[in-house]
Amino acid sequence: MLQIFQSQKALVTVFVFIATYFAALTIGRLLKRRAGVRLGVLFQLFCLTLAFYAATSFYGVEANWRNHVGAAVFLLSTAFIVALLDRYLWEGYWGKKRRTTIPHFLRQVVALFIYLIALLIVLSVGYHAQGELRGILATSGIAAIVLGFATQDLFGGIISGIALQISKPYKVGDWLHIQDRFAEVMEINWRSTRLRTNDGIYLDIPNYQIARNTIINLHYPTQIHAMRLRVGADYDVAPNRVKDALRRAANSAEGVLPDPPTKVFVMDFADSAVIYEIKFSMGNHREYNDVCDAIRTNIWYEFRRQHITIPFPIRTLHLQRGPKRIADDRAEARAILRGEALFDCMNDAQLENVLRNAQIQRYGRGERLIREGDPGDSMFVMLRGDAAVSVARNGASVRVGVMRPGDCFGEFALLTGEPRSATIQAENDCEVLEISKHVMAEVLRESPEYLSALSELLAQRKLEGEGIVKEAAAAPEQKKKESEYRSSFLQRLRAVFEL
Repeated sequence: MLQIFQSQKALVTVFVFIATYFAALTIGRLLKRRAGVRLGVLFQLFCLTLAFYAATSFYGVEANWRNHVGAAVFLLSTAFIVALLDRYLWEGYWGKKRRTTIPHFLRQVVALFIYLIALLIVLSVGYHAQGELRGILATSGIAAIVLGFATQDLFGGIISGIALQISKPYKVGDWLHIQDRFAEVMEINWRSTRLRTNDGIYLDIPNYQIARNTIINLHYPTQIHAMRLRVGADYDVAPNRVKDALRRAANSAEGVLPDPPTKVFVMDFADSAVIYEIKFSMGNHREYNDVCDAIRTNIWYEFRRQHITIPFPIRTLHLQRGPKRIADDRAEARAILRGEALFDCMNDAQLENVLRNAQIQRYGRGERLIREGDPGDSMFVMLRGDAAVSVARNGASVRVGVMRPGDCFGEFALLTGEPRSATIQAENDCEVLEISKHVMAEVLRESPEYLSALSELLAQRKLEGEGIVKEAAAAPEQKKKESEYRSSFLQRLRAVFEL
């Protein structure tokens, strides 16, 4: 009977071994196929040792080697725990949910840490080796301190890289202000961040250095950000006049955004100049150098037109054209105006008065001489350079012509008070003779007959603009319309010039 019982117990023990092995293996196969948990040879060894330990426990084996089998089961179970961490923590949570790739090196460090904890638990609980462990831990602690000092920058960079990946204060393509430089983020790894300046210089900065300092991201939350530029102006010029000139110069620069609007501040009263600061908005910081160059270039031209000087700390160097150059320009302008019907009825004294009081202005490439829709209080004579003429149609700017040396423009808005009908933008550096409203008003006050001539000229241009040919001008109805236009323009001229 005892033999029969022992044989039956042995059979049941074998069944326990087989059932435990296949149950653990089935669970592993399900996790691998359905959840994608990667289980290797260590998991199969875990299944075998677990089944063997369960069978010996059922059979009632009391041998000392059974403790070794239990310790092996506990140690091999850490491989199953590491596989679950890889699938659900590193790949599931960080990879898919947080979209952050955890480096393989960090995974290995965590796995090694789990293995060491399991080994220490086995040694302290299963083998009662507390005394031996103290010596081992003391020796390993000294080694860990030495190793920690040797690798603190490496691990500091990795930990900082993890923190940066979690918080995401910047991404590839963003521009940062770091270490007194502006640089674009090119690559973010787990040790350092690589950046590139506007000069094409690459910077490789450890992540722990970036994490210790304030991160200034110029492209967060959007690429639109404000920058500042300082310039000095003469004390003799009123601040509001300088502010207006600087604002116009900045708004005309390519790359400066209209919203948020440009602002100008008085920053300081220095030894030789009043310091102004321009706050302007721009998009991608890659264009920063070009935008600053455009603003400074426009400031030079705008200051020259407004007769505003930029003082020097030691001395002021005045660059002035000699009398001969000015006389040549005015002689050239005189020849141009004599060929214009608008000035043909002026006598020599009146024309000289206009030329004497007109201003020669300089515009840089890309600057707008006049803008469509703006009020017109002056007209221009192109002396040098070319300018494109464009009009707004269906929300787009359409080029319709070019102003070249010898062309006059802006006279209709000056004489009628109507808004500018087109935008004229310099295609290269231009010099123009600007005849202002008060200069024309002085001529009209001295010569009332010139007023009638102007009204007749404007009426003829109006009729030509409506497509009325000269041959039809003798018809009574056309004469009536011309008379009405002449009367209308005469009244408008008197109103505009307050005559």
